[in-house]
Amino acid sequence: MIPSQTPPLKSSKRSSHSVPCNNNLIRFIRPAMPSLTDRRRVSPDLDLDSAEPLNSQPETDTAPTNKTRRLAGKNGLRHRPARQRSLTRDIGHVAAETYLVTSLTFTLLQYLGIGYRWIKQFLALGCYAMLLMPGFLQVAYYYYFTSKVKRSIVYGDQPRNRLDLYLPADIDKPKPVLIFVTGGAWIIGYKAWGSLLGLQLAERDIIVACIDYRNFPQGTISDMVNDASQGISFVINNIANYGGDPNRIYLMGQSAGAHISSCALLDQAIKEVGKGNKVSWSISQLKAYFGLSGGYNLLELVDHFHNRGLYRSIFLSIMEGEESLKIFSPEIKIQDPHIKESIPLLPPIYLYHGTADYSIPSVASERFAEALKKAGASVELILYDGKTHTDLFLQDPLRGGKDDLFDHVVSVIHSNDKDAVAKGTTAAPRRRFVPEILLQMARKISPF
Repeated sequence: MIPSQTPPLKSSKRSSHSVPCNNNLIRFIRPAMPSLTDRRRVSPDLDLDSAEPLNSQPETDTAPTNKTRRLAGKNGLRHRPARQRSLTRDIGHVAAETYLVTSLTFTLLQYLGIGYRWIKQFLALGCYAMLLMPGFLQVAYYYYFTSKVKRSIVYGDQPRNRLDLYLPADIDKPKPVLIFVTGGAWIIGYKAWGSLLGLQLAERDIIVACIDYRNFPQGTISDMVNDASQGISFVINNIANYGGDPNRIYLMGQSAGAHISSCALLDQAIKEVGKGNKVSWSISQLKAYFGLSGGYNLLELVDHFHNRGLYRSIFLSIMEGEESLKIFSPEIKIQDPHIKESIPLLPPIYLYHGTADYSIPSVASERFAEALKKAGASVELILYDGKTHTDLFLQDPLRGGKDDLFDHVVSVIHSNDKDAVAKGTTAAPRRRFVPEILLQMARKISPF
């Protein structure tokens, strides 16, 4: 997500209905009027829990018994209660993450400088966050105070190699899994940005794994892609321990996360057709890929980002130089005849974009869909009329009620599960987190 007010690039495709495109589909969706009726409240589970697999023995939060008074060695120290250990670990983790983010912020400011444009955008961002704060606080409460969120599971040896798991209330059988790579302009991405999505999909019996990764200046684009690929590998190889179905795993990325995850997806396909390449996961283990508001051709976006405040010098530093822009542009890479054998390995691809997106214009997804179609991949493009960069990911989910994008993702994931489909038809509407007037004000002031 890149702040500013530059108008979007023009797109050649505009329609009010579904348009067949060979064996693929381009859909154009006009938003329905928002609902103000559903204000249902759900009391979260107040248990603090650690990031342990479901098949591990739970720690007790009750008063010490004879068993818990057993000496921990010759020093005579007693075991601390589970809640104290969990809280101590959480505080230590928060402190470490706060120090990391603070130090990276100061380093980043050395690159950006302090000018009128950035001061203006930071003020707009602060106002935007304050308007949506009623929703953010509810989601944060769920994130920190429910046993159904397994926070900061380690998947690699780098500082940001952590992921969060959002689990359904009842795991009576293996559940489908969505791996989510968050956005953040390659600079401010963080796994907790996916907490609202995780909360709402968990209510529909879907496990969500939100992957964290190194941001700039802590890492550059190759580090981000490697982290994402390693996180995907961890989920695929370990999700059964948490109640997930390893045969029903899906991948999704939003904004910069869509770019990073699509790079990881394409790189993996290329590795698998190469001889002697060692891989820790397979493309065949992913049932589908969802790209939300992503940018897939960096050569087309570098000037657009510069005009919006992500200056060319910074962007090229993130992307490891101008010569790397083609390497990390999936739209360009997919057209390379040398990798045509990799294309059949790709899972079905769904691209979503709002036509009023100023951060990354919707034409970015349109052109990527065209390139994928010409290469022979299975792709469906869905455009949302008048939706901005944050409408699809923040304002609409916070509004609650019916949401076309959410419903489409759920329908794809549950397409072969009759019980889940039947349960979804009787499920209560998603609850509202923020009053409509605050959502409308936030939309007007949003720097994205």
